[in-house]
Amino acid sequence: MDQFYTEDQRMVRDTARKLSDQVIAPAAAAIDRDDVFPRAVYETLAEQGLFGVALPEEAGGVGMDAMAACIVMEEIARGSGAVGNAFAIPVEAALFLNHHGGKETRKWIPGILEGKVIPATAVTEPDCGSDVAAMKTTARRDGDDYVIKGTKAWVTFGEVADVIMVFAKTDPEAGHRGISCVLVETDRPGVHRGKSETLLGMHGLAECMISFDEVRVPATNLIGPEHGAFKMAMENFNFSRLMMSSMALGMAQAAMEDAVTYANDRRQFGKPIFDFQAIQFMIADMSKDIAAARLLIHHAAKLYDAGHPIALEAAQAKLFTTDMAQVHISNALQIHGGNGYSREFRIERLFRDVRLSQIYEGTNQIQRMIIARQVQKAYA
Repeated sequence: MDQFYTEDQRMVRDTARKLSDQVIAPAAAAIDRDDVFPRAVYETLAEQGLFGVALPEEAGGVGMDAMAACIVMEEIARGSGAVGNAFAIPVEAALFLNHHGGKETRKWIPGILEGKVIPATAVTEPDCGSDVAAMKTTARRDGDDYVIKGTKAWVTFGEVADVIMVFAKTDPEAGHRGISCVLVETDRPGVHRGKSETLLGMHGLAECMISFDEVRVPATNLIGPEHGAFKMAMENFNFSRLMMSSMALGMAQAAMEDAVTYANDRRQFGKPIFDFQAIQFMIADMSKDIAAARLLIHHAAKLYDAGHPIALEAAQAKLFTTDMAQVHISNALQIHGGNGYSREFRIERLFRDVRLSQIYEGTNQIQRMIIARQVQKAYA
């Protein structure tokens, strides 16, 4: 893809690749084993200015775009899917606050970009996932304040976050039209960090449940218009799905690199196993599908950067890339044989980490629904 990248895109790609090879990949096994938030790695990403890769210069970013963010994400996720996931959160938080925030909420952007303020987003609840309109958390207006009550689940960075963008009902009777987004500082009375699940993969992301017990915040902490957060969230999903697609792509790329290296080194029946057609066909399919996924993602990113709606293209990219990554990382593990089942080899961690990509930012069943509806509209 080099010949199609701008000089700035190649430069930021090289920066991310160097960090991935020299800092992230060497730390990945320990992050997975210890399941502790990798603050030093996180701060290194911030020091390189990567959290502001898609943010305009006037907002404190580096003035690039979604395409650059996708390129960086692929490189970071090559080193560690969990660190790629961690990279996405401040990138998306800064963009969200810049697009929708007021003076009192945008003031957090510099700290987020510097890695000194850790953000989180709280949407999902114990009984509410894809059905966002069913959330029960409320933000009741009381004079100059909002009073927040409810529980959020699966809050990535929940254990370490300084600020949380909480999606809550400001009009409980209005369904998705009654949802607002309020920024909550985690040192406020009534914010309680709950239990953290032991996850299959994606370790080190400090995920936990958060409860809000009559937490009082000023009304100026409202992000965007009151009752307007559902639309904001849906728009944000388009960008976040590009990021998650790129994360899965980076992990698939890493799996193919490991499979090719292993197949060339591993000898059976007097020759490298790469010489067996069964292995060659699996690797050929990896190469083909990874290339197709990259083109889908970059096509959608270019449309997004040009200001076009990308609900269809983002869903296509997310669905195709995460499904293909699941299949081909599994095949790469198969190429490793028994060694692929050992934690001594990176492929075992990739196999566990990639599974989440088909679930969050809208399950792949939801992506199929989005695609079908967009196709129906196009042919109506």
